[in-house]
Amino acid sequence: MTDTQPALFGSHTHNNWIRLRTLIMLRWLAIAGQVAAVIAAAWFYQIQLKIGYISIVIGVSVIVNLVSMSVYPNVRRLTESQAARMLLFDTVQLTMLLWLTGGLNNPFAFLIVAPVTISAAALSLRSTIALAGIAASGVTLLALTHLSLVTSDGEVLAIPAVLAFGFWAGIITGILFLGLYAHRVTSEQHSMSEALLATQMALSREQKLTDLGGVIAAAAHELGTPLATIKLVSSELVEELEDQPDLRDDAILIREQVGRCHDIMRSMGRAGKSDKHLQVAALQTVIEEAAEPHVSRGKEVHFDFEGDRKTLLQPEARRMPEFIHGLRNLIQNAVDFAQGNVWVEARWNNDKVLIRVIDDGPGFPLDMAGRIGDPFVRRRGSQFSKKRRPEYQGMGLGLFIAKTLLERTGAELSFNNGADPYLLRNELPEKCGAIVEVTWPSGAELFSQNASRDALGENDQIT
Repeated sequence: MTDTQPALFGSHTHNNWIRLRTLIMLRWLAIAGQVAAVIAAAWFYQIQLKIGYISIVIGVSVIVNLVSMSVYPNVRRLTESQAARMLLFDTVQLTMLLWLTGGLNNPFAFLIVAPVTISAAALSLRSTIALAGIAASGVTLLALTHLSLVTSDGEVLAIPAVLAFGFWAGIITGILFLGLYAHRVTSEQHSMSEALLATQMALSREQKLTDLGGVIAAAAHELGTPLATIKLVSSELVEELEDQPDLRDDAILIREQVGRCHDIMRSMGRAGKSDKHLQVAALQTVIEEAAEPHVSRGKEVHFDFEGDRKTLLQPEARRMPEFIHGLRNLIQNAVDFAQGNVWVEARWNNDKVLIRVIDDGPGFPLDMAGRIGDPFVRRRGSQFSKKRRPEYQGMGLGLFIAKTLLERTGAELSFNNGADPYLLRNELPEKCGAIVEVTWPSGAELFSQNASRDALGENDQIT
């Protein structure tokens, strides 16, 4: 195996996914099964086999395994082309062995599906299609020509032509179906893993920014005493150096700069102080804080906060990184696709808290309605994507991160459109774009600071 990449297997989309040891172990199992099947057929069922040719075919597989184990370390991870060539070898070896042992009359012929399935689960679609084509060609060859299975009595073992055709069709179908299924499932798993990794990185970044405030407050507190000491000593030096103007001016400068440092640290301490008043704030304040990076991006962001008539107090929300970053992603998505306006609405009563993010853009595509919130969705509004967001690839990762983070706070999300997409432009309502609703029960951890407050009456339905 070399690193030179042949033209047939040219994709490096999923490099270094398979360990060499994995394929070696699978090949040893295949060799053991082949030897056991040949011994059973020759000794127990008295079937006349070309033992010499069969031994050569199996022996080549043994030699390749031994060479792979001696030349390369078992922990080596194979590149795309290397793994594809190994699976190609296994496919050809199995095809030759089946040709020597009855072709499709051999009940183990269906095992030719195995290399294709492994390729679909670990390699790129291009390599899998190439390998599936070779496997299908091999199965067709076995259906047309092969060495017959003959018993010691001279009886030829062969299945009826109809069953042989059905077996051929079943193997071809298995290659296509299992290959496509394995590739699809594996691709979705890797996409989900990448999306969850991106979510974790976003949450970690937001958490670090939140924790930074506490660090600043601690630094301001610790530096307060030495700064006060320096200021006191410099003031005494100013009084004692009246007859030395140059040194006195230096002492005055030191005192002034220490005063400035004290003011800066006091300001930083106020901004980063980790007390209850900064950990918890009114819902309106936290929402506006989340939206703040996107309110000056050329779109008008409207805020609307209203509780039911019997809930007089606005709920207080914790400044949880999941809440702030998730809501910020929703607002960013709305601003990206809005024509000119975005509405952020909050409604609450004693039962639940609801936040809506609405834009006046094209809305969610109807054909993607069931997949909104999944990672790597490929489109959101194709007629706007290239013109208005040339750098945006429409992979849906932002919505997935927002949905995942907000659900960690106990929220439920729903995605809708504000208008029928088939209406004319002059018939559309003002809030005609995408609508994202985020709902929490009032007892959610995000609003747990309100637990000490008494209920203020019966609940009304949020509209």
